[in-house]
Amino acid sequence: MRTVSLLKGLPIYVKSSGEKKGEVCDICLAENGEIEGILVKKGALIKKAWLIPLHAIASFGTDGIMLEDDVNFQPVKGSYHILDGREKLVGKPLLSAEGEKLGILQDVYFHEELGTILGYECSDGFFADITEGKRVFKSDAPPKIGKDAIIVNIQS
Repeated sequence: MRTVSLLKGLPIYVKSSGEKKGEVCDICLAENGEIEGILVKKGALIKKAWLIPLHAIASFGTDGIMLEDDVNFQPVKGSYHILDGREKLVGKPLLSAEGEKLGILQDVYFHEELGTILGYECSDGFFADITEGKRVFKSDAPPKIGKDAIIVNIQS
């Protein structure tokens, strides 16, 4: 289990050749709230984001991500991004399925091999973070992503 912010900037290598394919810039969620894959910045001058499907990743290491074979990158289509992008989720209000405001989404904990979100790190603002710290809420189901908020089922 790790957070998306820890993945950002990690290099991606092909295990069979040692070739560096780019760097992680985000993860990509499908409309149903499940993780589709990771977004990679690739290119020398104009860095465009490409999608590597989760099933193409051989392993997640602390210093890099390994691909089993060379993968054809896919263009990103209408998905949600956690940290950056037009449809980013960080900064949106997080609500429980019971209607309780949990805070503002700051980061996401996920299981690399399963591609599931396990928890959400929330903030109540700068001063609350200093005095009380950020809170983490565990979830047992994919989120419902709306235009104005993210709805999650919180484990008791």
